Amino acid sequence: MEDPSAETPQGTPAEGGPAITGRSPGRAAWERLRRDKTSMVALIISVVFILVAIFAPLIAHAGGWGPITPDNKAIDPDTGNYPYGSLGGISMRHLLGVEPGTGYDLFARIVYGLRTSLLVGFASAVLSMVVGTVVGLAAGYFGGWIDNLLSRIMDLMLAFPQLLFIIALTPVLQNALQTNIHGGTNENLRLLILVLCISAFAWAYTARLVRGQVLSLRGREFVDAARIMGAGWPHILFRQLLPNLWAPILISFALAVPQNITTEAALSYLGVGVVPPNPDWGSMLTDASQFFLQDPAYLFIPGVLLLVLVLSLNLLGDGVRDALDPRANRS
Repeated sequence: MEDPSAETPQGTPAEGGPAITGRSPGRAAWERLRRDKTSMVALIISVVFILVAIFAPLIAHAGGWGPITPDNKAIDPDTGNYPYGSLGGISMRHLLGVEPGTGYDLFARIVYGLRTSLLVGFASAVLSMVVGTVVGLAAGYFGGWIDNLLSRIMDLMLAFPQLLFIIALTPVLQNALQTNIHGGTNENLRLLILVLCISAFAWAYTARLVRGQVLSLRGREFVDAARIMGAGWPHILFRQLLPNLWAPILISFALAVPQNITTEAALSYLGVGVVPPNPDWGSMLTDASQFFLQDPAYLFIPGVLLLVLVLSLNLLGDGVRDALDPRANRS
């Protein structure tokens, strides 16, 4: 007969009580995020946008139109090639209407333009996160002249008016690099230049954040124990310190993506980003501003979608920050 006073195995209920289970920091953060209704709505909207961008060819071509496939029957040459009908030519044939002058299907261009915006936004955020993390780790851990040098570089990059310098730098790089047979810069090359230019000014924010966290961690017991056991600096940086920095790095990444998307749209709006007829929301807004009085839907539709995308990503970033901050008020 078993002794009723014997120790109950871990994770099993004693005397009918509830089982005690541990939660990892990631799972605890997810549960806090899941309880935030605003963040969950933002997450759902963001996922929908991302899926639409991933499957852009299938979604756009399902309607029979590509992003640069004109429909001359949808525009009226007698009125200056404005779309037939009201609301910019919205119909079952063109779900969001057509562009004035060109006859391009607006739905197809918005879907492909979303892919461009998310590609530049996420790629530049990843690149700036990697560079900023490495620089911040080095500055915070080594200290001394290395910290002074890297900190001054961070201060210099943060002092630059980012958008102004990107506007000035992007055309110079595009003109300096190889052009295609038509005399214009290859579109993939233009996107790469946009990613590099945005990342070149964005990494300093992550580096400053990581440096501050490393300064508070490098004197902890687990770092001293690793040194005593003979661990080298690569092991301490990437196996001891970096795993304790994933929360601030993830927060920085989540907040950087919508900012980079806005920067990319602004650059395209000013004519130094994606160049028409290649689809992009910023360049679409530039063209739409010329037809606002005659076709307000052309400006309204991509403008509202850009607002919804950036707002949802910002709200999601705020939710991630609150979920990963153990000091936040959870009442």
